This record gives sequence, C-alpha cells and structure tokens, in this order.
Amino acid sequence: MQYDYLIVGAGLYGAVFAQQAKAAGKKVLVIDKRPHIAGNIYSEKIEGIDVHVYGAHIFHTNDKKVWDYVSRFTDFNRFTHSPVANYHGELYSLPFNMYTFHQMWGVVTPQEAEAKIEEQRRAAGITEPENLEEQAIRLVGTDIYEKLVKHYTEKQWERPCDQLPSFIIKRLPVRLTFDNNYFNALYQGIPTDGYTKIAEHLLDGIEVRLNVDYLEKKPEYDALAEKVVYTGPIDAYFDYALGALEYRTVRFENEVLDIPNFQGNAVMNYTDAETPWTRIIEHKWFTFGGQPKTVISREFSSEWKPGDEPYYPVNDEKNGALYERYRQMAEREPRVIFGGRLGEYRYYDMDQVIGRALDMAERELG
Repeated sequence: MQYDYLIVGAGLYGAVFAQQAKAAGKKVLVIDKRPHIAGNIYSEKIEGIDVHVYGAHIFHTNDKKVWDYVSRFTDFNRFTHSPVANYHGELYSLPFNMYTFHQMWGVVTPQEAEAKIEEQRRAAGITEPENLEEQAIRLVGTDIYEKLVKHYTEKQWERPCDQLPSFIIKRLPVRLTFDNNYFNALYQGIPTDGYTKIAEHLLDGIEVRLNVDYLEKKPEYDALAEKVVYTGPIDAYFDYALGALEYRTVRFENEVLDIPNFQGNAVMNYTDAETPWTRIIEHKWFTFGGQPKTVISREFSSEWKPGDEPYYPVNDEKNGALYERYRQMAEREPRVIFGGRLGEYRYYDMDQVIGRALDMAERELG
C-alpha cells in the first residue's frame, strides 16, 4: 500500500481531512471524478468576476474554531447576505424583518407587526404546526406565507407545503427589527480570491488525481491505501443495494450581460408560481465588483435523477429510514470513513462540513 489515506472527493470535507492528515505526517491521495477540485464550492473567473459555478455560497459561522481554521487559507471580505424577494414585481426584504412587514402591511412599529402576525395566526387556527405551511403561518402570518414562502418553497421541492416537514422553514430568520443580515452569524464573508483558492491551499503539496470515478475502479484504488475517506453518495457506494436515496438538484442558466448592473443585489428570490426559476444570482455583488459587464445565473430546482448532481437530501421519514439502514452497512466497513453532505446524507452549511472534517480528523489522527 502506497498511501495511508485515499480520499474520495476534493470538496471541503475531503480537502480539510487531507490537509489535516498531511500535517500529521500521513501520505495522502485525493481523487475526484470531476475535472476540478473544490467540489460544489468551485468558482471560476468570467469577465473578471468570480462566478460560483454550483450556486451561491456565502460563508457564515458562529464557530470560532472553524473560522480561525479556514482563515488560515483565505481572507474574507465583509459581504453581508441580504437577499430580496420578488413577487410579481413587488420587492420585499429577506430575512423577514420590519422592512418586510412595513412593505407588506404598512406597519411601522414592532408591536403593530406582532399584532398583525398574531391576528393571522389566530385566524388560521394553528397552535402546534404539523407541516411547513402551518409552521410558516405561525411564524409570519398568511399574507407573507402566500406571497413569499408558498410558491418559492414548492418550486424548490416540487411538493405542496402541507406535505413538507415543518423543520425546513425553521432555518428562516424572523425579526422584529430592521436588521437585514440574513444570517445570525458572528463571522461572515466571501473569500477575496475565490472559493477554489481555499481548496488549492488546503491541498497544497498533496497528490490529487482528477477525472477519476472511484466506484468504477474501486478495487484498484482501495488497494492503494490503508483507509478510505469517502465523501460521495452513501447509497452509490453500496451500489443502491437497498434502493436510491432521494435528492433535489439544481440546474443553472448562466448569462453574461453587457451592462454593469442587472439587479443591484447578489441574490433575488422569485416567489411567485409563474416564474420558473427560484432565484437569480448576480455574482459580482458578492465581491462589490466594478467590472463593466455582469454575470447572472438563473436557478431551476428539480428532482434528482442519475447523471444529475445531487444537491439537497430529501430528509423526510422515508429517506431517513433508508439512510439509517445504509449507515448501519457503513459501520461494517472498518476501513472506510463516510463523511460530508452526501456521505452522511445531511444538509450541511460550509462551516458544518469543515467542523465535521476537523472533528473526524482529530478522532482519527489523534
């Protein structure tokens, strides 16, 4: 065996574990089936603009350990995530805050906003929310639910809101202040030299092979290393022996425009049912760009099928039970560590992925 660790996947989890293993004196090989490193955080320059190829990524965390670690490999700007919702040309602030409530109802005080939400909550008769629709109405009332939550969410998941679990909407902050910062995070920003550079710095001095499909050459690659860190889909690792887990995927339509400013904001969500895309990203505003042109990406959500890139696990009861059976199979693979969003079938933010990789490296490497 030539390596201590074979790491399958050059995304954040794999790159962080690789860096930690190398720092511990281990010999590491990283492989990835894509033609590039960095996984879904991969970015590339178009017209001098750093474009997030696999969708918008805004780094945010309250974990100082993670922040201090990732700051060793990049500098961050002061970008604050403040998306805008577009409902048939009506614009509303996100997250839901006093600007949103004023735009929706004309209220000017927190007391008026709270009273309006309570009035609509009572009218809907919701006490213990049993699904996303009821949870959203309980949080923000029926008007905001109908205009800013319902259709956007149903485009994302292709399921009625009353058939989606309530926890999905709990990620959305609701504030009775004029704070337009979407994240309640102590640390936040965009890498000044792009996300790909983080992966480059993490993998500095480590052997990386691209355009390699591990599952097609599994015995060959397994023979190279003492242990495997696998960050691909857990069901694919077991050749879908128990059936396929469900994911949502995203398709992007990118456009270079010969104008300096398309929408004046990095992220605009389209919350009506008629617009086919969920949101438009204008990449230059992540780095306060002054380029003469602009690049936009329209995002379209759909059900995952083989050949698509899996983005979001469908963490409902059925898929949770199936994943648990795969997890038990994974425990019987003593040479393999399953990690990351796909290996653990969980939605993780970037800081959570880094934290999970650091914790695993600490347990594994001592």
